[in-house]
Amino acid sequence: MPVKYANSQAPGFQNRVESIAIVGAGGNVGRYVAEELLKTKKHKVTAISRTDSKNKLPEGVIVKHVNYDEPVTLIRALEGQDVLVITMNVMAPPDTQHKLIEAAAKANVPWVLPNEWGADPTQKKLIAEYFPGSTYAQIREYIEGLGKSDWIGAICSFWYEFSLAGSPYRYGFDFQNRSVTFFDEGTTAINTSTWDQCGRAVAALLSLKVLPDDENDKSPTLSQFRNNFMYLSSFNVSQKDVFASILRVTGAKESDWSVSYQNTKERYDEGFKMLKEGNRQGFAQLMYTRIFYPTDEGNYEKRGLLNNDLLGLPKEDFDDCTKRAVDMALSGGVPY
Repeated sequence: MPVKYANSQAPGFQNRVESIAIVGAGGNVGRYVAEELLKTKKHKVTAISRTDSKNKLPEGVIVKHVNYDEPVTLIRALEGQDVLVITMNVMAPPDTQHKLIEAAAKANVPWVLPNEWGADPTQKKLIAEYFPGSTYAQIREYIEGLGKSDWIGAICSFWYEFSLAGSPYRYGFDFQNRSVTFFDEGTTAINTSTWDQCGRAVAALLSLKVLPDDENDKSPTLSQFRNNFMYLSSFNVSQKDVFASILRVTGAKESDWSVSYQNTKERYDEGFKMLKEGNRQGFAQLMYTRIFYPTDEGNYEKRGLLNNDLLGLPKEDFDDCTKRAVDMALSGGVPY
């Protein structure tokens, strides 16, 4: 596709996005996205919320209530929006995202950030095995097929706090019992992102100019991500790196912990069997184990894909973020 420039657009063209709608603005990552967008003071942020939702929304967002069984309410809520950001639980009804995307097309929303938030989609084998039944690719194709919106996939790998503070089926750590299971040798590094960094990345992305001003403008633009992926990360670390950080922030010794090792393929197959038997924790076990396979599929930074510098994202303090996750775990953790 030929490069377009702002100086060749029709009169009245606005070279930035202003009105942004978020689905899930009261949830884990959605709340951080909304808060960071509001901090820029460049955007009007609208929360698309069910009429019966009890979620507490960030102060400053506009709220529009919808009924997913009445498509016209979705269309009306999205009219005049420049961007639709979708953040939903993976357990949400599968047709929910399709309804939102179809409504966005009918409302002529130019940009959609679908409910991606995960592993590197270019690693086809990883995606097929890490998230059996994944519809990520189909969702992107659906957006393109409707011909009204462009998409940008936010790729952040697993959320650091959520993964570390959650059950041992995730990153392998059990804080209540001070035990850890290392996958293989525990030395495979992957990318992982905090909720804060996800929020900052989306806010930075949506604060870019849409198009370069002219052929001499080499600054980053939203258009360079059109129908492509934005890669963000907080840390590139292994389980052993995380464990060392835990020991530093808690003052514990390795001897205070029970340490075991498990082959990744064996652990993955075990998780798959659990899932087939109806144990939903098996879903977490197979997903998390798969990304730690010693293949570097979970390490997109190593492939030179990271956009942190382009977006001006800060370097976070690893131990501070670990401390936050440890505190969450010891106070009850986070839900599945």
